[in-house]
Amino acid sequence: MKWFVAGSLARGLISRGGGYMSTAEMMARPASMQGVMMNKQQSQPYYYYYYWSRMISSVAEKSKEVVNGGGVEAIKEEEKQKKKKKNSDEEQGTVNSYWGLSRPSMKRPDGTDWPWNCFMPWDSYEADLSIDLTKHHVPKQFLDKVAYRTVKFLRILSDWYFKKRYGCHAMMLETVAAVPGMVGGMLLHLRSLRKFQQSGGWIKALLEEAENERMHLMTMVELVQPKWYERLLVLTVQGVFFNGFFAVYLLSPKLAHRVVGYLEEEAVHSYTEYLNEIDSGAIENVPAPAIAIDYWKLPKDATLRDVIIVIRADEAHHRDVNHFAADIQFQGKELREAPAPLDYH
Repeated sequence: MKWFVAGSLARGLISRGGGYMSTAEMMARPASMQGVMMNKQQSQPYYYYYYWSRMISSVAEKSKEVVNGGGVEAIKEEEKQKKKKKNSDEEQGTVNSYWGLSRPSMKRPDGTDWPWNCFMPWDSYEADLSIDLTKHHVPKQFLDKVAYRTVKFLRILSDWYFKKRYGCHAMMLETVAAVPGMVGGMLLHLRSLRKFQQSGGWIKALLEEAENERMHLMTMVELVQPKWYERLLVLTVQGVFFNGFFAVYLLSPKLAHRVVGYLEEEAVHSYTEYLNEIDSGAIENVPAPAIAIDYWKLPKDATLRDVIIVIRADEAHHRDVNHFAADIQFQGKELREAPAPLDYH
């Protein structure tokens, strides 16, 4: 008897929870729900699952709206504020990575924020404009003559292609000029590791040269804005020149440095022609890019002419350093036996 009463009560509770309703009430439901109700007897488990999942999801949505106090709009606004705060923190350099590394906040001398990631304030310098621009190493030995004639041949090709487009010519020149220092520094680095020898500072000197030439390129790109076919030409020339120079440096470092010395002589000549065109009015003397002003510590009102003058002085320093390196090796010595001229840019 007790089991019969308990079973009756349980069936009554289930029938109330299941929500049995009249035919009229059922027809008032949406069509999608009607199908469920009509087939309730055939698919009782599915019906209870659908009914209770609908109830639970409705309660969850209502509770979410209550918690957030404004529904979906409140959630969107909260996420927007979090994203804004994150971006603000990153701009201020206050967000650390997983490893706790972050760049400290840096300022210009006038107190404004340092805007550059490609170089730091301590990389800035004032170019030495007192250097002799007319110096020329007269080729005497066989390798000197090979280096000189090779560079002259390359100069004929570049002059024929670029003609009076001095900005594009300078851009191409810098993509080539930034390769030798990196190749030489890399090979000297590997030799130092293999032979357990110090380098006499030449690794750092050559890498400084490569970085300085790269900054020349960053400046010229701001001025020239190269076209797609010029970028394609850069890829081709860099690929050929890198592999060729790498092979030459492995076979004969003194020939490689002599070639670079003559390349820098031609660079000084090219930038002198560029200046003449600016002075004659054939090329507009536009304001200097901001990156050049900060890198060479130029005055705020500096112009393109000022930029070309400091770049030309840098090329003259590279000329002297590479001819010096070649002379050391032509005397039968290694570079590490003579201290490298550091911090010359």
